[in-house]
Amino acid sequence: MARIALVNLPGWAEDDHEATLQTYLATAASDDPARKVAAGGARSFFEEHFEAELVSDSATMTGYFEPVYLGAREAGGPFVAPVHAVPEGWKQGQDFASRREIEEGNLLAGRELAWLATPLDAFLLQVQGSGRVRLADGSELRLGYAGKNGHPYVSLGRLLLERGELSPDDISMQALRAWYAANPEAGEAALLENPSYVFFKVLDALPPELGPIGTSGVPLTPQRSIAVDPDSTALGSLVYIDPAGIDVPPRLCVAQDTGGAIKGLGRTDLYCGTGEAAGEMAGSLHMTVRFFRLVPRVAG
Repeated sequence: MARIALVNLPGWAEDDHEATLQTYLATAASDDPARKVAAGGARSFFEEHFEAELVSDSATMTGYFEPVYLGAREAGGPFVAPVHAVPEGWKQGQDFASRREIEEGNLLAGRELAWLATPLDAFLLQVQGSGRVRLADGSELRLGYAGKNGHPYVSLGRLLLERGELSPDDISMQALRAWYAANPEAGEAALLENPSYVFFKVLDALPPELGPIGTSGVPLTPQRSIAVDPDSTALGSLVYIDPAGIDVPPRLCVAQDTGGAIKGLGRTDLYCGTGEAAGEMAGSLHMTVRFFRLVPRVAG
């Protein structure tokens, strides 16, 4: 595979290399030379130590975020949709019942961590893998990924697109929410067609200014952390994303997360941040990009 000098990557000179370096350091090994880089020397460090390889010129990039939902610790009033902890006695990696079996059989009764306003909110929290619940007193309960039931993920957006309920020109989160609001009964039935189910845990010790914890075990950085398929891109890898011909700037990112729907060579999910604005950005991201992997530069 041909090596490419970083200076020849489109948009490289305009990128914020220092921001990526700080993100990279969160998962870099203790003896990684990046830990000795002087402030402001990020670009030189990357150019001295790495080259790029084009992995795919037609990879798919989407976006995800940390949502903030109104909710409560107990069911009542408008809060009717539960968010669950892991099943009692369940161990990481074990299979469990499908979404339909869990919900129709109320199999996780007593394992509720919080209650949200709609089943769609609870469903989308599972899709994102983490989130915040804003309680009546103004405080926030932070929830992080704790495991899943072992069933395959089925995309609600893809289902609705295949059935002609959503337009190929608009398969955004906003369009999905609008359809659900107009078709609540059909919407709840459609949610059950995704057999995958995510369990959560409370993140009491995570400072509010930090992002959610990714698969790598560190807080995610907006616009720099990405979720990848670990079967084709190792966690901790440096990845350069070029949305060629699209009004989204290229950027150097760090693979720090995974996701049930993130499968395939070059498949990328960009972490966009926390809250409504980040959600709008994430919901509108669905594009073809060029995916470059950074590899150690060969001396000589």
